[in-house]
Amino acid sequence: MADFKKIRARAANRKGGEAELISLLGPIPDNAAVADVTDDRILSTMAERVFAAGFVWRVIEQKWPGFEEAFLRFEPKRLLFQPEDFWHDLASDQRIVRNPQKIRSVRDNAAFVERVSREHGGFGNFLAEWPADDQVGLMTYLGKHGSRLGGNTGQYFLRWLGWDAFVISADMAAALRDSGLDIADNPTSKKDLDKIQVQINRWAGETGLPRRHLSRILAMSIGENQSPQSLREYMGDD
Repeated sequence: MADFKKIRARAANRKGGEAELISLLGPIPDNAAVADVTDDRILSTMAERVFAAGFVWRVIEQKWPGFEEAFLRFEPKRLLFQPEDFWHDLASDQRIVRNPQKIRSVRDNAAFVERVSREHGGFGNFLAEWPADDQVGLMTYLGKHGSRLGGNTGQYFLRWLGWDAFVISADMAAALRDSGLDIADNPTSKKDLDKIQVQINRWAGETGLPRRHLSRILAMSIGENQSPQSLREYMGDD
């Protein structure tokens, strides 16, 4: 495997220097702090990432105040008490993106969040307690027990909450292959995901960097060299 110092140097060179690269990495995540995130904000973040999947993110962000109103501020218990008519009417509610399957996922994920919250004293506690070196295991759990939380949606959900998550974008996967990791172009198999987890853990131990930063450096080291400004606009506050 390539030395991560070389990967970082290439990313810095592409973005205009080390200082510019650092400015694009985002804050240092704190998994323990996720314990303080309330269940309604957990469900809101889940829903936002589900609705954003395959859609223009900025459109979802601009409409999100309407989503908050339509989905009763994403309070799981309150949503679970709503009758069928409530969910049926959302399919024609102009405040939101009217995708029936994604609307149903909010109800399913409200039940998911409520169940896990009861077991762990809060869904945030559940996430905070999950080992940072086993993101793949957490992704598997979210994909199995949640609704539409598999693949990159689950990864972005964790990152948006502030959990120290890597995101296996096309560029990150390409950078991993370029560095010597034997994985598929679109690494979704358990074998490939486990390989990625092991390598990211190794680099985290060697560099002391959060996995989130490792992920971003890898992605910025290869592929189309987007300007720092365009990246900031794309990433927003993430």
